[in-house]
Amino acid sequence: MVITYKCPNCGAGLEFDSEKQMLVCVHCGTEKSVEEMEQMEQKESKSASQTNDFKMFHCPVCGAEILTDEHTSATFCSYCGSTALIESRLTDELAPAYVIPFQINREQAKEAYLRWTKKGKFTPREFTSQSTIEKISGIYVPYWIYDYDTHVKLRADCTRIRTERRGDTEYTHTDHFDVYREVAAAFEKVPADASEKMDDDVMDRLEPFDYSAMKQFEMPYLSGYLAEKYNFTEDELKSRIEKRIHQYAASTTRETIGGYASVNVLQENVNMAEKKADYVLLPVWMLNYRYQNKNYQFAMNGQTGKIVGKLPASKGRAAAWFAGVAASVFLVLSVIGILL
Repeated sequence: MVITYKCPNCGAGLEFDSEKQMLVCVHCGTEKSVEEMEQMEQKESKSASQTNDFKMFHCPVCGAEILTDEHTSATFCSYCGSTALIESRLTDELAPAYVIPFQINREQAKEAYLRWTKKGKFTPREFTSQSTIEKISGIYVPYWIYDYDTHVKLRADCTRIRTERRGDTEYTHTDHFDVYREVAAAFEKVPADASEKMDDDVMDRLEPFDYSAMKQFEMPYLSGYLAEKYNFTEDELKSRIEKRIHQYAASTTRETIGGYASVNVLQENVNMAEKKADYVLLPVWMLNYRYQNKNYQFAMNGQTGKIVGKLPASKGRAAAWFAGVAASVFLVLSVIGILL
């Protein structure tokens, strides 16, 4: 959702500044903390005796759902770039428990994007045009983060190899050991994105997030950014997250076995118990671009700056580069021929 707060001094828009971690007026420079704005909003809400009312923009091209407050309009879809958005209204949306505020601002995201595009030798010029760069969006992606207790019982056949020499003969001995491990481990804040439009592999590769910077959710953190409506509930993502935690628990237990030439797991039993799951919003800078009937995506962790994406290659630029190389080689060979 795009949330807009008005400056109490001049009435211009306040935006969350990722460097100052405060709301800053884009016109007069007034600074307000998140706590101050939240208190002001609560007072205004009580005096007006009104509930929050939201608009939802539905993209008919890719199906994305973007939430905004009642005073804000969306101009394009952040996921596919389409301008064909259909407006409807929402009320009583489930509020997240926590949020990690953006640490990287829009200008820093643009600069990082341009540096990233230069890594592709034949990146199409359209990817670095101003109109494309301006479509980069700061989006709070919906996640569920899970806490689990695990208990693993593992039995393995492990070997050690030793050699001895008697005269001219060398003997190799393989000793077998029956190894048993029982490990209890707690896994906290294991994330799973709750967005249908976000590629799970991309979101997984944007990890990790630093949860020490996580804050209790307050609406002012969203000022100047978008937030997507979650598509999957805690229970609907449980099978995916339990598969991941199963792998973590099993791997952690196997890592306790060392000093053997080989380890053959014979039995492995992983018991998991969910402690809790929290709905949170995590910061991501995104830019989607369609080139030659294919979709390409730039995604950056809005807290750490980690980038995930794939660049296309322009056939025209590639052909021009190879033509230039061929011309240079021909010129060198011609000069060598003249000298000879």
